[in-house]
Amino acid sequence: MDRFRLDGRVAIVTGASSGLGVAFAQALAEAGADVVLAARRVERLAGTAELVEQAGRRALCVRADVSIPDECRAVASAAAEFGSVRILINNAGVATAVPASRESPQQFRDVLDVNLCGAYWMAQAAAAVMSEGGSIVNVSSVLGLISGGLPQAAYSASKAGLLGLTRDLAAQWSHRKGIRVNALAPGYFPSEMTARHDQDFIAESLRRIPIPREGDPQELAATAIFLASDASGYITGSTVTVDGGMSIIA
Repeated sequence: MDRFRLDGRVAIVTGASSGLGVAFAQALAEAGADVVLAARRVERLAGTAELVEQAGRRALCVRADVSIPDECRAVASAAAEFGSVRILINNAGVATAVPASRESPQQFRDVLDVNLCGAYWMAQAAAAVMSEGGSIVNVSSVLGLISGGLPQAAYSASKAGLLGLTRDLAAQWSHRKGIRVNALAPGYFPSEMTARHDQDFIAESLRRIPIPREGDPQELAATAIFLASDASGYITGSTVTVDGGMSIIA
């Protein structure tokens, strides 16, 4: 079981102000890591920091918009001062549900700037300060693999692109830098983002999947701990789908 422990490591979690980011940060702390929390809404990081500290670990809050490369580098620099950076959970993301015939170029770019480009800038920045044996976990989506039935061209494109980015970074960095890169593809989990969608549509969709319920954020966080830890030491460039079976019936 020691392979799952993260004692003495520093982890970065982006999008740590709400939803899945909070669950990731808490789980990392419970596994023994100190956690650097990054989000645009820095005032909302205090609650996440409290959960980290309740687990007996240190928390550092940093305001960051991951679509801005300089701000990603600032997060990485702050994390390096905190200790030996070994983990990045690339969780920051935005979602829209706009019909493709009406989505503007700027709306499309705004989603890709955060979900895809932001993950790339943050991975670059973290890799520059990450010690050998590091792990990057990119939080994609099952919508990068299938269509969820909502008009989400920008979101789906960004999350599919993140899977390709994961594979390429793994190929480049796993041997040369000793940094493994993997992705999570969550299905439906309750969050601030999913709360904005049609709840009747989501409920009906969930009734049709093999495990007919929404996921518990702690279930996804546990998978992230596996990918961040030495327990997954021979896994890189992979996508782990955590979706209750949604992708196998699409």
